[in-house]
Amino acid sequence: MREFVVEADGGSRGNPGPAGYGAVVLDAATGETLVETAEYLGVVTNNVAEYRGLLAGLRAAHELDPSATVRVRMDSKLVVEQMSGRWKIKHPDMKPLAAEAGRVFPPDRVTYEWIPRADNKHADRLANEAMDAGSRGEPWSPSSSTAELDAGVRSAGVGSRASASAGEAAGSVGDAAGAVGPSAGAAGRTAAGAAGQTAARAAAPASGTAPASGTATASGTATTPPARAEADVRAAKAVASPGWGPPDMGAPATFVLLRHGETPLTPQKRFSGSGGSDPALSAVGREQAEKVAASLARRGTIQAIVSSPLARTRETAAVVAARLGLEVTVEDGLRETDFGAWEGLTFAEVRERYPDDLNAWLASPDAEPTGGGESFTATGARIAATRDKLVAAHAGRTVLLVSHVTPIKTFIQLALGAPPESLFRMELSAASLSAVAYYADGGASVRLFNDTSHLR
Repeated sequence: MREFVVEADGGSRGNPGPAGYGAVVLDAATGETLVETAEYLGVVTNNVAEYRGLLAGLRAAHELDPSATVRVRMDSKLVVEQMSGRWKIKHPDMKPLAAEAGRVFPPDRVTYEWIPRADNKHADRLANEAMDAGSRGEPWSPSSSTAELDAGVRSAGVGSRASASAGEAAGSVGDAAGAVGPSAGAAGRTAAGAAGQTAARAAAPASGTAPASGTATASGTATTPPARAEADVRAAKAVASPGWGPPDMGAPATFVLLRHGETPLTPQKRFSGSGGSDPALSAVGREQAEKVAASLARRGTIQAIVSSPLARTRETAAVVAARLGLEVTVEDGLRETDFGAWEGLTFAEVRERYPDDLNAWLASPDAEPTGGGESFTATGARIAATRDKLVAAHAGRTVLLVSHVTPIKTFIQLALGAPPESLFRMELSAASLSAVAYYADGGASVRLFNDTSHLR
């Protein structure tokens, strides 16, 4: 019986946002690329794009040989665990896609394997190519680098199964508990495009209409005629400066992200979101706000201040604004996640009272805290929309955003295109400063993270 390897990926630039998927079918024995497929999807969530990539890869394998066995390799822990039957599928947009994927081959002929993102570069590249093509209003067509990548895959021995340690695979519950503090975030991953994989990016079509998908064999023959000679030239030039805005992009919108000062709940590491008592700053927190205000005044770069509507952020912002002589604008999108019935509790107390809900919350960004709290997928979508709104309003300016743990971690995670579990591996201190620059082509550059030098 013939065996295929299907590698699939999907991503969205914003969550939800302009999205695409990529999938490749490989010969399990030789590692030879048999089929590539990719498609721009319009505006959907990251998880939906990942499931669409899986479905496309399975269908492509079925067309080659419906009697084959298939080994699916993906860097989405969520999809792998759900399709393996170990995690429940709750999201209404993913249930039908998962069911459809489960019907392509008999379940006993498909196995699922998690791989690190670095080992899923082929499918990731295809997904980003699809998103780039969609942003230009063009259909996806195969890259000229396919033959080179295919040769590299064969030399690496795809026919022998790669394995990842449990620590790489998802991050332990202990990691999550240690990172929770007052709150912890896990928003949907965006596919911003690794350097050398994607070209300069433009905004997606406003209508969200998806161009037709394209499929190519290893020989490079495409069902969609390629029309991208000029685009490839532009892409080659854009990749010359990965991670930084090209010189003709102009000054970026730079967000300096300030977490509010301590409240009485902060040192106790209690959940403190937008659905609780909304505590004010403690004496320590007010002192921290004064110190960060003095540091920002010395730098002299802040041109505007935008704050979450919660008391602790507005108080911190007011101290800084008084020092800098600026007004404070309140933006509701910067508020902290609503932790529902967990508000005011420690992590250990939540573990004792709501163990099943907590386990689900740690396992999936779609899970909500007990009592109708806000999922991290919802928080991620809110932050992405707020980011886009503020970038458009403050192009070329340096703006101080006074916010909370989850929103600030989400800004960083989205800018890096990091997976959801990365949020549990970030430490964000009270009154710390981080910074992200956003360029006109849609690129982002993380310039600072969790700086507390001004508090010493």
